[in-house]
Amino acid sequence: MKNNRHRTTHRPPRSGWLLATCCALASLGAQAAGHFDVDDAGTLDPGQCQYETWWGRTGTEPVTGFHLGPACRVGPVELGLNLDRLSVGGVHSVTGGPQIKWNFFGQAADAPFSAALSVSTVSDLRRGGRMGGQFVVPLTWRPAASLQVHGNIGTDWALGTGVRTPRGGLAVEWAIDDAVSLIAERNRAAGLWTSRIGGRFSLTPLISVDISASRVRPTGGRAVTGFTVGLNHEFTWK
Repeated sequence: MKNNRHRTTHRPPRSGWLLATCCALASLGAQAAGHFDVDDAGTLDPGQCQYETWWGRTGTEPVTGFHLGPACRVGPVELGLNLDRLSVGGVHSVTGGPQIKWNFFGQAADAPFSAALSVSTVSDLRRGGRMGGQFVVPLTWRPAASLQVHGNIGTDWALGTGVRTPRGGLAVEWAIDDAVSLIAERNRAAGLWTSRIGGRFSLTPLISVDISASRVRPTGGRAVTGFTVGLNHEFTWK
């Protein structure tokens, strides 16, 4: 999941495009797709848990973000927790909140089409009393065994202000073999378009590493590039 989570606590960033970049990087909340912006419609299998963690950096100042997201399948839904730390120019923010995801159509792993609902909230853990959130409908189409197309449509509630902005995106995931998948996506959130390309590399059937490069172009500003590295680990809890 992703939420607009950044708020400066001491001084504002030096330019509007950097603030927009902060929002874009901070919106990398926990999701089944790892650190990629477009979520898939899948959930964990019954009795399974996972944690996802990643570190990202973008811009010239630069903006850095760290995420930790544990989740477990409980009954028909996947319950998760998002914890994020964003840093730019010596200013830090720490945010977190719960997430719930329900796959209501096409639950089989090889289903040609599947759909889910995902809802999350986020709060400023340093200041308190400030809350945002997100509602997303992830969709996945599998035209072939090695190819998946993911689509997202939803809404973000900005942290603190409650201002609503639409989000949506499209991603293509191609599994070269059991160990390597390539992912390309185009996503819009918080008024920003982000293009991202990268790969997922499975170290074991339950542990994988994600690497990607991104490009964000704020309205009327210069394009900003970044990169993210993530680790995903799934395990049985009962």
